[in-house]
Amino acid sequence: MTEFRLKRIGMIMEPEPGNPQEVEGVLNPAAARGPDGQLYLFPRLVAEGNYSRIGIARVRFDEAGDPTGVERLGIALEPEAEYERRSDGGGGCEDPRVTFVEPLQRYMMTYTAFSSNGPRIALAVSEDLFHWQRLGLATFAPCNGIALDSVDDKDASLFPVAIPNPSGTPELALLHRPLFPGTRPEETARRPASRTLDIDRESIWISYCPTTLQGEEHDRFGKFTSHHRLATPVSPWERLKIGGGTPPILTRHGWLIVYHGVSDLAEPNSEAHQLCYSAGVMVLSKGHPQVIRYRSAEPVLKPELLKERSGTIANVVFPTGIDRRADLGSSDRFDVYYGMADNRIGVARLDLPEFLSPGAIADPPQAKI
Repeated sequence: MTEFRLKRIGMIMEPEPGNPQEVEGVLNPAAARGPDGQLYLFPRLVAEGNYSRIGIARVRFDEAGDPTGVERLGIALEPEAEYERRSDGGGGCEDPRVTFVEPLQRYMMTYTAFSSNGPRIALAVSEDLFHWQRLGLATFAPCNGIALDSVDDKDASLFPVAIPNPSGTPELALLHRPLFPGTRPEETARRPASRTLDIDRESIWISYCPTTLQGEEHDRFGKFTSHHRLATPVSPWERLKIGGGTPPILTRHGWLIVYHGVSDLAEPNSEAHQLCYSAGVMVLSKGHPQVIRYRSAEPVLKPELLKERSGTIANVVFPTGIDRRADLGSSDRFDVYYGMADNRIGVARLDLPEFLSPGAIADPPQAKI
């Protein structure tokens, strides 16, 4: 087998009737195995007015080992810090990813903090997955004369081990998706299908920072630097935008990432632009993760079920959590947790192929679509 295959297992979480914290949806969860070996999800819980918290839930499994549902355990984070709150009383702690970072021997959460300034990447740390300490917003050195700290940013996740930066020094590496002006899918959908990519902007980026926490109380990271454009939109199913999905996880082929791409469902000559979010696979080199070894020519998962095509936002599958099923003795099986139409959470099984397809898509510097 040379192709990645992803098979749906089912929906495992949806808004709880009568729960005001979930009235507008449960979606886009982080996933992590705790010190007790149990699997925990950290879903985004959306209350009225798009007020988002990050919950905690323990996953339940059937006798075959497939996930079947969750047990709600409370709240991990809710908008409290200034950078998580808006002047109108709203706020957001959104779309988390969780990684156990070996150099720190801690769980690290990256999430989107949504304040009046727009979405920014925030960080939190935990020893047990139940108690989280905020580390503030991620800070970035300028890039090509652009102050990245003032640019909207989302879809961030950390590598679990130190990665060589462009100078060869092992550092923490962050995947993220700066939302430069003009690069949102709602904006790019209005452009011709033959548009030329602005390759320095419409991309997934990788940035680096030292592997130690800084500050008097060791409560913050240093600046992320050495910014590198990792991948741009290439295939038709991701024409409008690509962004990070699941945190990188090491396989025998390299670093596996299930990412998302956005295309346009609009009819020709139509003024309306309906977006479609699908999922693909990327494999990065183990020793040099700036090198893409494999990339999906076609999505491994796209909105097909009614609960993926109808919801808060139609036509969305959005991968954010991944769990290697070593507990079943299968290091090549991964369960991928994803948002369904921005309203529910589904899970699908991804089996690692024996070989990587030799026809992997490159990401050429002058890519055009």
